[in-house]
Amino acid sequence: MRWGKGMRKPALLLTLALLTSTMDAKTRVTRKSFGHTPDGTAVDVYTLDDGKIEVRITNYGGIIVSLRVPDKNGKLDDIVLGHDSVEGYIPNSPYLGAIIGRYGNRIAHGSFQLDGKTYVLPKNNGENTLHGGVRGFDQKVWTAKEIRDGIELRYLSKDGEEGFPGNLAVTVNYTLTESALRIEYSATTDKDTVLNLTNHSYFNLAGQGNGDILGHFVKIDASRFTPVDVGLIPTGDLQPVEGTPFDFRTPHAIGERIGANDPQLQAGRGYDHNFVLDHATGQMQEAAQAYDAKTGRTVKVLTTEPGVQFYTGNFLDGSITGKEGRVYKHRYAFCFETQHFPDSPNHPSFPSTELKPRQKYHTVTVFEFGVRAH
Repeated sequence: MRWGKGMRKPALLLTLALLTSTMDAKTRVTRKSFGHTPDGTAVDVYTLDDGKIEVRITNYGGIIVSLRVPDKNGKLDDIVLGHDSVEGYIPNSPYLGAIIGRYGNRIAHGSFQLDGKTYVLPKNNGENTLHGGVRGFDQKVWTAKEIRDGIELRYLSKDGEEGFPGNLAVTVNYTLTESALRIEYSATTDKDTVLNLTNHSYFNLAGQGNGDILGHFVKIDASRFTPVDVGLIPTGDLQPVEGTPFDFRTPHAIGERIGANDPQLQAGRGYDHNFVLDHATGQMQEAAQAYDAKTGRTVKVLTTEPGVQFYTGNFLDGSITGKEGRVYKHRYAFCFETQHFPDSPNHPSFPSTELKPRQKYHTVTVFEFGVRAH
């Protein structure tokens, strides 16, 4: 075919490339209504289905609403805690499945210094700031669009929001291929700031609301962890896991040592600690994995982040009724929150969470799901 004088070859080639990309996509993406926020804002939920597993994600808080994966007999079940509509997340949800920001985990005394200036944040966890403050990213309606094999979420956090400096433009991409859910975080700022993004999904490989997770086996590739004080703020030390209940370098059942007479377990009411991953920051490597012997389901976590918060649902108390009327009781789920370390802005020895103009924040975490016969 010859390109005539009035034909726009580059535009046509771009259109053909986009069509080809869409046709090659292996994951089907659909959208439907998920309800409304109290101010009347419409919220959608997107379903990603790669033919093996199905993930539903809402643009309210970027929440992973459900995640259906097969067991060793091929039976699909939903393995994350959540609610059937957006209204369930709004009253007082403990971050179920949400994007956490601007700062995942805790900042001591609700303040930090940057460039010689002290920034004061709202205290929403005793004397500390937790997961971005009173109204963090988990409670924002993000702008969503479909992309190949997933969705793209965007949010502009304005200068001063929850006390943090800088206009921060955030993009989070969720993509699903070959039974792996990839979460890619990107951000830029127009002023020096701090940033620590993560996802707060609560997993139960036996099925959401289907008993506790104490029988799950966990492995974490970390030789050290960051011990905490009674307010769950890191002391600044990097403590070896050797000879402690925090040594998950080989698989152990969650319930095997969770009740040990250990000051750190008592401080967290169980495991609620940041593990210092053995791989170099920025390299995509395995961080952790979990396995449920009854169903054979497995999850493997790979990340470019330097740490992972292992949390065992210690503050779940049966007061939340979730999907299908399931009641979420004590230790009915666990979390693998890939992250930089808690309270890093107040610990210069920790990997830095500072982000400057003309820099790009970029981290990736992948959750790979599978089954074992035994």
